Amino acid sequence: MLLDEIKRRMMAAMKAGNIVEKEVLRTLVGELTMADAKGLLKGDGDASAIVRKLAKANEETLSLATDPKQRADLELELTVLRSLVPSTLSVEAICEALAPVKAELLGAKGDGQATGLAMKHLKATGALVDGKDVTRAVQRLRGAG
Repeated sequence: MLLDEIKRRMMAAMKAGNIVEKEVLRTLVGELTMADAKGLLKGDGDASAIVRKLAKANEETLSLATDPKQRADLELELTVLRSLVPSTLSVEAICEALAPVKAELLGAKGDGQATGLAMKHLKATGALVDGKDVTRAVQRLRGAG
């Protein structure tokens, strides 16, 4: 289970003296433990979603950070968090995955409807995607991007 992997890595970071990695993993263990106590953690999929949410929050903070030390720490935290979850498909890979439904996407009334169709198709295939990347892929396939 992902929580066990995170705890194992946190102990290794403690032993290695890697303070930033230890702290981000400790925070993540707290988030996952709290979600589990609330009955929200039903498996690795839920745990991965929490990791991705924390990574997104770090990305937003990084975009605003100006202090070089803080930026370096946030980048390290993001590296750790991203290493815990599978990466999402690129825009190019999403375009390829949408090839079987391209006619439906082109026939949609607008980008919003096309994006909904695309998300439905991608979810059915089990693809791990970022919504913004799906929007960009749909716009590219429809000739607007």
